[in-house]
This record gives sequence, structure tokens and C-alpha cells, in this order.
Amino acid sequence: MHIDSRTPSPVEQSLPPTALSQSSHRDSRSERWGRLMASAQTGDSRAYEELLRELDRWLRRYFARRLPGPAADDATQETLLAIHRKRHTYQPARPFAAWAMAIAHYKWIDRIRDATRFAALALDDEIPVEDHGEAAISAAALDNLLGRLKPAQANVIRLVKLRGLSIARASGATGQSAALVKVNIHRGLKKLTALSRDATERA
Repeated sequence: MHIDSRTPSPVEQSLPPTALSQSSHRDSRSERWGRLMASAQTGDSRAYEELLRELDRWLRRYFARRLPGPAADDATQETLLAIHRKRHTYQPARPFAAWAMAIAHYKWIDRIRDATRFAALALDDEIPVEDHGEAAISAAALDNLLGRLKPAQANVIRLVKLRGLSIARASGATGQSAALVKVNIHRGLKKLTALSRDATERA
């Protein structure tokens, strides 16, 4: 029987048992996925199928926290396809979870960019009726993310980044100074990135 005699680091000592258990679980999961991918790279199709099944379940939870149903499903499939295409670039010495999470994060960012474009289109009265459904779905994804910000930050991001207003006009519309508008845009965008990173670490 192996006994881990390693002395916990100061950070580990400060964490509650549940946090240590979750961290250990993530590490072991990453190692398992890394082994499966390494086997898949040598031609083991069963290992690859098992890896994709587990990744599919994980990615569905990952995107369900960030996007509405249809967009989350699309992002899951796009990420799996990207992992398949990039599988030859994975190096077994690297943590697999971090490698896969980076791909998932980029796909999430792609969806947010799409949401931004469609949300802007949704403000245009000349959009054909058949386009409204897709615009509404994507706008809902963006609204879900902006809803996690402070109202002052979300408001100026909507005005400046989505509707294209100038800093001066956004200042007049919100009552915030021009300097504060800039600060809230910067902090709001930074917060969105941080929220995504935190959710990734919990997934």
C-alpha cells in the first residue's frame, strides 16, 4: 500500500478538505484523459472513443453554465471537432485538461463574438423576420453573461460595444463621467474573462 508522505504546501494546508478533494479529482481526471489521448495517438480507437464520451459529458456541463441550450450544444460539438482536428498536437507531458480547456475557452469566446454581432443586428428594424429567431438566441446568450456584471458596467458595454455609441454619448445616457464609462467598460470585460476562468476551474 502506497502512502503519500509529501508535506502539503502552505496553499494546500489553507484549503478546506472539500477543495483539496475537488482539486485531486481534477488532477486525476486530467491524467486519465492524458493517458487516453496518448493511447489514441498510437491508434487505440477504443481509448479515443472513451475519451470523446467523457469529454462530451464534461463539455456539456461546461457550456451549459455559459450559454443557452442551442448555443451550448453547438459549442460542445465544435469543441469536440476542434479537439479531434488538433489531437496530433497534444503532448502527453502536458496536462490534458488545461489543453482541452483552452480549446473550449476559445470556442466560448467565438460564441460570445457571434452573440455580439447578432445582438447588434437585433436592434435593426430592417432585419428580415426569418432572422429574428437566431438573433434572439444569440442575444440571450450575451444578456446572460452581462447579467453577471454590475449594472453600471453592463449598461455601458451594451451602449458602447453593442450599439456603437461614443464614450461621450454613453456618458450622457448613463450619467457616468467619460472616465468612469471607460473604467466600467474595462472592468466589465475583465470580469467576464474572470467569470469564465473561475467556472472553468470548477468544471
